[in-house]
Amino acid sequence: MTVLTAATAALVTAGAATAPAVAPTADGGWRQVGADITSGVSGLAFTSRTHGTTHALVVRDNKKPGQNRVAALTYRPGRSAAVEPLTWAGGSEPIDLEAIEAVPGTPGEYVALASRGLVYHLKVTGTRVEVLDTSPLPGIADGDDYESFALTSKHGRTAAVWADRGAGKDRPSTLRAAPFTFDKHGNADFGPVTTATRYRAPYPSGPVRHASDISITASGRLLIGSASDPGDDGPFVSAVSDAGTVSVTRTGKVRLSVSKSPAVLRKFEGHKIEAVECVPNSRTALLGTDDENTGGAVGSAKLCGSR
Repeated sequence: MTVLTAATAALVTAGAATAPAVAPTADGGWRQVGADITSGVSGLAFTSRTHGTTHALVVRDNKKPGQNRVAALTYRPGRSAAVEPLTWAGGSEPIDLEAIEAVPGTPGEYVALASRGLVYHLKVTGTRVEVLDTSPLPGIADGDDYESFALTSKHGRTAAVWADRGAGKDRPSTLRAAPFTFDKHGNADFGPVTTATRYRAPYPSGPVRHASDISITASGRLLIGSASDPGDDGPFVSAVSDAGTVSVTRTGKVRLSVSKSPAVLRKFEGHKIEAVECVPNSRTALLGTDDENTGGAVGSAKLCGSR
């Protein structure tokens, strides 16, 4: 996830003159990174980019002992993608990891989030994933199911943004943000929480997960992925929308604003996007899918530039 933001950007609303592009399902640049229900992509954290090759960490929402939780991704846009499973060396394996973020200013450290709101502070060394500590999100409510977590930093201050995924017309997603750091024991330490207006995805409709992932651009735009999930065999439909803004002041205060009319940036037919990761110093969003019985795929799109 992008780790640098600027001052708050103006909200972007729907109603653009041109319709959002639809990514083709057959030859739209997707590259498979798994072929079954245990090999989807539930979250992505950018690590580096060299000579046109992007490196990232992938988390998977597996639940049974021995199934892979974290993998290293090597991706060459439009050409190839490969994953190398990493070894979970931190005690009990997590259940249902849904998001992962690099810790700003601390190479090799990450924050991963499980669906029930448990935050894992991780250190990755070679092929080994060590758990430094665990702690819950603040304000977990009955029925919350989390798929989204992002970190952003400005003026030496870091903020976290997260959301429960919501479900269809009866349960919109609730977004929250707070100052973020670690205490002396390595536990995630959240400051005062700001809760935003409940978010409803402008697309798709039906059994939609309103927030399947979050990313924050360098200018502070809040991008939200949404996905229709009718079952393990699909058919899946997704979109990424320009949904609001996030900023961090010099004193560490976090401002979160969600648009009342989110603008759909891109629609994706045939895939359930669960990972949206803005690549630093570029317009590119790295995208990951969890297509259940048909596995996972990665792709990219120009979604993260200033508007």
